[in-house]
Amino acid sequence: MSMIARDFGILCGTLAPGARNAITDVPGVRVGHYTIRSGDLNTGVTAILPHGQNLYRRKVLAASDVINGFGKSTGLVQVDELGTLETPVLLTNTFGVGTCANALIREAIAANPDIGRETATVNPVVCECNDGALSDIQALAVTEDHARIALASATGDDVAEGNVGAGAGMSCFGFKGGIGTSSRRLKLGGKTHHVGVLVLSNFGRAGDLVLPDGRRPSPRAIAGAEKGSVIIVLATDIAMEHRQLKRVVRRCGAGLARLGAYWGHGSGDIALGFSTATTFDHDERDDFIAMTALNEARIDELFRAAAEATQEAVLNSMCAAEAVRGRAGDFRPSLADWLRSQAASA
Repeated sequence: MSMIARDFGILCGTLAPGARNAITDVPGVRVGHYTIRSGDLNTGVTAILPHGQNLYRRKVLAASDVINGFGKSTGLVQVDELGTLETPVLLTNTFGVGTCANALIREAIAANPDIGRETATVNPVVCECNDGALSDIQALAVTEDHARIALASATGDDVAEGNVGAGAGMSCFGFKGGIGTSSRRLKLGGKTHHVGVLVLSNFGRAGDLVLPDGRRPSPRAIAGAEKGSVIIVLATDIAMEHRQLKRVVRRCGAGLARLGAYWGHGSGDIALGFSTATTFDHDERDDFIAMTALNEARIDELFRAAAEATQEAVLNSMCAAEAVRGRAGDFRPSLADWLRSQAASA
């Protein structure tokens, strides 16, 4: 069983996590993976589904924040213009974006034959990181079938982390990166709510990582330019308006900064968030719809939750990931192995 940061006594912040300490603590949210690990290939697809209904017909509130825009994601422009998400979110490698977008389009058309004919087209959302250091990205190994398998395998249970799905070939601060998740539990309006985060970590200069206790793990790698990427997907069941959600999503960047990242020139750092508490009927006929918004005086706790969950999700991606020797013999050690060696020598 893979390790996470808390298994090594590493805690991020002061808020309590949810029962799974995962994005799936948000009711209805599901995650699935398809992993490709063969020869020079270490890549895959990760799917995040806000709910189990027809997402095109029951869109959810969404917003994104581009921390640094050296990335090739698709769908974010419409998300921020209209404030909704109408497909699942797929994560993959840079050259798999178009393929995964096509898979989302075909899935949406199969469930909604009126798309592009009697009604509007569909906005597929796919985000990416470059896994070319550890995988043969020119092989274009990700297929539409792989994306469909990731979508079909999605569950609301514990989330597999580390070298899985889109995270199979990712690097982080000179260590092996990948998929990581975490959550925070909040009490609002007399009810328990959650803010959950899932990351695809592929960023950070070797030697720059700072743990919450101040230690600076060294992967014994030569520090080059900061030219990786990170995708952060935030989910919550807290009702907000689009402007508020965008403010919360922006605070995910604070979690990256706590780790020692500075969002280098060559890094594509993107955060995308959605709220399952606010849905929109594609076929709405009323002139006005009722919406519930958060009292702005309570938003600081959500800011804290976004920063803490992002910081911990990145560390979980690194602790859960095993060491990998990839394409052309390129090697990424495991942060978990470094932490074990520190404990053994203490």
